[in-house]
Formats: sequence, C-alpha cells, structure tokens
Amino acid sequence: MRNIVVLDAPSNLGLRPPAPGTVPGCCKLAGALREQRIVQRLGAFEGGVVVPPRYDRGDWQEGDGVFNAAALARYTRTLADRIEGHVKAGAFPLVLGGDCSIQLGATLALRRIGRYGLAAIDGSADFRHPGNSTRIGAAAGEELALATGRGQADLADLEGLGPYLRDEDIRLLGMRDGDEDRAELTALKITHATVGEIRERGADDIARAVVRTLEVQALDGFWVHLDADALDPGVMPAVDSPDDGGLLPEELEPLLRTLVRSPHCAGLNVTIYDPDLDPDGSAGALLADLVVAALTGPEPEKSPR
Repeated sequence: MRNIVVLDAPSNLGLRPPAPGTVPGCCKLAGALREQRIVQRLGAFEGGVVVPPRYDRGDWQEGDGVFNAAALARYTRTLADRIEGHVKAGAFPLVLGGDCSIQLGATLALRRIGRYGLAAIDGSADFRHPGNSTRIGAAAGEELALATGRGQADLADLEGLGPYLRDEDIRLLGMRDGDEDRAELTALKITHATVGEIRERGADDIARAVVRTLEVQALDGFWVHLDADALDPGVMPAVDSPDDGGLLPEELEPLLRTLVRSPHCAGLNVTIYDPDLDPDGSAGALLADLVVAALTGPEPEKSPR
C-alpha cells in the first residue's frame, strides 16, 4: 500500500441548514474521526487541513442556483491543489470531509492530471441538475451532476476543464432500491448497483467486477467516494438524510476494501457523517473502524478474469 496522507476538508458549504440559524455539523467529521485515532491506526502521514470559507448563504433564495457557489468554487480549486500534489507524489490521499461537494476537489484535481473514473458508495446518486429538478441549491446533492458538466459553469467548468468525469467512467454503489434517479442513470449508461443488487450478488463480487472495469488502459486510475449515508440508519443515524434500506457494515467493508486496495485507486474521501447527531460517538467509531479495516486489512481475494 502506498503512503496514506490524511487531509481534512471540513467544508459544509454544500448542505442546507438543518434548522434556521444553524449550520450543518458534518464540518466536524474530520475532527471526530481523528479522535478515533484514525491517523495513528493507519500509520498515515499528516496532510493538514484545507480550511473552508465561512458558511454564509447571504440573501440566497430558491431559484438562484447553487448557494455558496463562489465560496465552493474557491474551495474546490484549493482542495484540488492539495490533492493533486499528493497524487503526483505517489501518495494515497484520505480526505476527511465535509459534505459531498468536496468530491469536486478530487475530481478537478484528477482531471488536471488525466482521465480518471469514480467509484461512489452513496445512498443516493447526488445527480440533481437543472435538467431534472427545479430545486437546485445544495451542491452536496448535485456534485455528481456538476462533475459530469451538468449545472452552472462556475462550478461545472472550473479552469475550463469540465466535465471532470465522463458518464461511462462512473460506478455508483449503494443507492436505495427505489431511487428515482435510476431511470436517468440507466439511459445515460452510468453504471449503478442498488443495495438490493449488491446484497443479491454479493459485495465482494460486485466490487471485483467494478474494479475490473476501472483497471483499464483508457483510465489513469479512479477515485473512491464514501458517503456515510450508504449505511443503514440502524447503524449510521448521524447523517442528514437517514433513509432506511442501506448497507450493513459487513457489506460495506468488503466493498470498500476491494476498491481502495486496487493499485489503480488514487484516493478516498469520506463525507456526511455528522457528530452533532451522534452524542455517544458510536456511529463515528464504526465509520473509523470501517475505513481502517478497508485500508489495512487483508488483501482482497482476486477473482479469475
């Protein structure tokens, strides 16, 4: 395994306030996982913090596009600078969010370098865009659409590099079985597997199949995005949208392990866990355990090609 570098990206710029006058607590994710000694347990190097701009939606109203857009654009470029440097140095960045909009920092960084894919373990597709919704605003629910060039140019075409991802280079894993985005994703040939499909086929088999499709000559590698809401709220209630029917820990761990242990995997980000919703810290401890196990556990078995 390459040297792991833990980098904090504690941005909550892409989420709606949980209540009037408050800000999303996922900005505390990195600190909570560090309290679980994730850096020491991984034997990782210290990557520091990319400090986000202040959360301030100003006079934003529905219909104004993505809120915090200017701050998100600045943050995405700064985070991309840091991730790009670590990838070019041959390290494996583990980026602790934050909300899902931090994924834009990773995809922009990798787009600067070459052509990369994305394997996203997420309870939803985060594919809201002006072509399928009138409720644009929260980038954390729109980052995959933005990364594929669907959305306002000040986020979807930073540095003139949009789209950062091609539809055919994306693999979505862990969506709920009734996700309304499935029809559009299928039409666009964006590969996806729901919780039910993963459970039916087996997490190991699904993950190995995904890795085979990403370890191809056309790609320079791929990034892994882990949203804590992929887990069932029975074990991970500390997220902004705790929808029933998610993955169980024993399903997520082999899925994640097979993806991140590929030599073609460029890095991993972890998002959405909110310590404010986890008073005893048990959900954060579980999340840290899963990440550590995936990155340091036994090598996954290789299936015949």
